Amino acid sequence: MAAIARWCIRHRLVAVLIWLAALGGAAAAAGFAGSAYSNDYEVPGTESGRAAELLTRGFTDLGGDTDTVVWHTTGSTVRAADVEQTMTRTLHAIEELPGVGAVTGPYGASGPGQISEDGHTAYAAVTFDRPADEIPAAQAQALVDTAQAAEGDGLRVELGGTAVALTEAPFVHLTEGIGVVVAAVVLFLAFGSLAASLLPIATALVSVGTAYAGIVLLGHLMTVADFAPMLGMLIGLGVGIDYALFIVTRHRRGLRRGMSVPEAAQNAVATTGRAVVFAGATVCIALLGMLVLRLGFLNGVAIAASLTVVLTVLASVTLLPALLSLIGMRALSRRERRQLAEHGPRPETPTGFAARWSAFVEHHPKLLGGIAAVVMAVLALPALGLHLGTSDQGNNPATATTRQAYDLLADGFGPGVNGPLTIAARLDGADDRLALDSLPEKLRTTEGVASVSPVTYNGPGDTAFLTVVPDSSPQSQDTSELVDRIRGDVLPPAKADTSLEAHVGGVTASYDDFAEIIVGKLPLFVGVVIGLGCLLLLLAFRSIGIPLKAAVMNVAAVASSFGVVVAVFQWGWGSELLGLGSAGPIEPFLPVIMVSVLFGLSMDYQVFLVGRMYEEWLETGDNRRSVRVGLAETGRVINSAAVIMISVFLAFVLSGDRVIAMFGIALATAVALDAFVLRTLLVPALMHMLGGANWWLPGWLEKRLPRISIEPPDRVPFRAKIPGARAEEGAARPKEEHGVRHIPG
Repeated sequence: MAAIARWCIRHRLVAVLIWLAALGGAAAAAGFAGSAYSNDYEVPGTESGRAAELLTRGFTDLGGDTDTVVWHTTGSTVRAADVEQTMTRTLHAIEELPGVGAVTGPYGASGPGQISEDGHTAYAAVTFDRPADEIPAAQAQALVDTAQAAEGDGLRVELGGTAVALTEAPFVHLTEGIGVVVAAVVLFLAFGSLAASLLPIATALVSVGTAYAGIVLLGHLMTVADFAPMLGMLIGLGVGIDYALFIVTRHRRGLRRGMSVPEAAQNAVATTGRAVVFAGATVCIALLGMLVLRLGFLNGVAIAASLTVVLTVLASVTLLPALLSLIGMRALSRRERRQLAEHGPRPETPTGFAARWSAFVEHHPKLLGGIAAVVMAVLALPALGLHLGTSDQGNNPATATTRQAYDLLADGFGPGVNGPLTIAARLDGADDRLALDSLPEKLRTTEGVASVSPVTYNGPGDTAFLTVVPDSSPQSQDTSELVDRIRGDVLPPAKADTSLEAHVGGVTASYDDFAEIIVGKLPLFVGVVIGLGCLLLLLAFRSIGIPLKAAVMNVAAVASSFGVVVAVFQWGWGSELLGLGSAGPIEPFLPVIMVSVLFGLSMDYQVFLVGRMYEEWLETGDNRRSVRVGLAETGRVINSAAVIMISVFLAFVLSGDRVIAMFGIALATAVALDAFVLRTLLVPALMHMLGGANWWLPGWLEKRLPRISIEPPDRVPFRAKIPGARAEEGAARPKEEHGVRHIPG
């Protein structure tokens, strides 16, 4: 690490130009290639996956995205002459739009079913000539503009569908800007130096910008979800600013101790930079743990997020020291520079609230530990009611046209029309056709079914499908039970004594299958993530107790953050007020991604807090002093880092994207609890109660473990000289009695 820092400092302009070239080159390549994201939740081998495969092979003309134009009248009915003329003219105009393949309206021979019973709501199906992820946003916007131009007195037009949702894409640049501004304010308050406060921001923006462009390019090589870039940006800004904050803090401490600018920068990277690399490695390991699930949809998310973390770590140990050497002594505030020039370097002793709090925890570990445990348990209670399922456009903000269209269809035609089930079948002979033709009648008498369409056959007659409309919404538990009922009770008798192959697909069915796969593999995934994290901590701190406590604390942070997510998004506590739409189930993939990210971020603070305690333990062998000093010296920095990360995460809640908002609230909650409840209260309280047992390691294991050092002591000694004086070999260290070990308490 020291050699890397030394090269970057000596060739600082080259290091900066290399990063700017990487950013510019990646951005140019991404702009030229364009995005190629895919939200493919289908898992090969599941019931819904087989249904999708049958439809793809048998009906090549069903590949285009289908959206819906819904209109509602308040006075006359939709059959009124003026309404019919207006909407017929509008549908013809839509049919002429670029990218539109077909429009099926309610006023033709096949349209009576597209008018509600009360005659006040109707809809038309607009089919594009390509899938939703290939439709340009301009074409989707043209559809919206053309349809809504028909609105007038007593006539309301709304649109729904995947392509239409492209026109409601969140303005991520506004949200990230808010988070960055708040982070800059916190950094300025912490450092008192504008130059020093801007460096972590600049480092994070360059690395995250490069990663964002890299994720766009990655989408051309593998399946990458459309929320992966925003998730990567959310994680990258949070950890990138934090990692740079830790290094800049160490650099500033070196300057105040009398080191020269190159010495301080090199020392910061050689010490805290190693901890940053270790912390980043734990985040990447937690994220890449998703690969054990062997789900293509999650593989892309894992690699995209890991790429962002890797680049933020690289920028922190290469770009940042180069920038630190460029700003020189301006990393300190004017007051600090003046005091240094007048009085020379002085040893730093933790004082103020951090020192008093550390002593307070030492004196009341049982009481404070109990309070912290109760807080975490209460917040985790809602997680017991976690319901995984499909949130859809009915969960969008109330002002969105997709939400308005969803509600109009549900009110006019029943909630199930927004999420019909599809039964796809492969036939081989007349017996199979007879069995399939009799299936609609059986389905109409099945509990939970509102309506069933006739069977539709392809040209050769070897593949067919029919549509089942439930009497409950797509995200309802009743719809999930209907899927199980059709699969378990209706289809087996219908296929008996035939070679008919039939499978149930559709939005609810595919999400249920995806959730079942996730839940089944979740224990393996969590075990791998916890095991690898504990192994790293075991190697770093050479203790059995430290990794075990870290695992328990991480599980507590995850459970409590899940509890808050369930309360806000599943129970709807404040979701509408925050512009996040109505209550609904939690996305099936969310637990896996959140566990990965939260475990990684929780390890960060564990490394920085316990690393300082471990350093003190090795020097003194006094557990009480080690815990007290470690908490006092790292508490302020960890709290500042937490405030920054929380600000960045909460800013993404304003994006308007439900999934990203879930991540934002979950991560902000986890970081807040981790920093202000676990690391500064519960962890030190437990360590005080356990005493020397914290650092116990069996002798036979001690001999076999390789030795690694996360954050060694400062490599450059304290200089009792004012800046500018010639450095002398063997400069005196401050006397021990002035050291940080003798803080109050």
